[in-house]
Amino acid sequence: VQLVESGGGLVQPGGSLRLSCAASGSAVSGNIRRINTMGWYRQAPGKEREFVATMASADSTHYADSVKGRFTISRDNARNTVYLQMNSVKPEDTAVYYCNADFVVDAHGRTYYAVWGQGTQVTVSS
Repeated sequence: VQLVESGGGLVQPGGSLRLSCAASGSAVSGNIRRINTMGWYRQAPGKEREFVATMASADSTHYADSVKGRFTISRDNARNTVYLQMNSVKPEDTAVYYCNADFVVDAHGRTYYAVWGQGTQVTVSS
């Protein structure tokens, strides 16, 4: 089971960016049966990784105060994909953004806990 992020890059302050994170199985795990909560975290240089947003279902989303009103998390369960729409970005949003799933169940019923992606760099600069 793996998570792969995409969509990072360089964006000007006030601009927008959309990150994607797709979960996939392997020859060993087979297809994914279920993913529980998915979310986004970020780590800026010299700082600890911090929470950005999580989504368990359409009516269960949570955001860090620093991104409320600017970022929107969404999911496509059919594609095992989570998105992060980033609007009105600021230089302090610059970080490596990581996708996370708190647990994933594969086709064989095995559970994988705390699955992380490899990260995608977001740089906000003029």
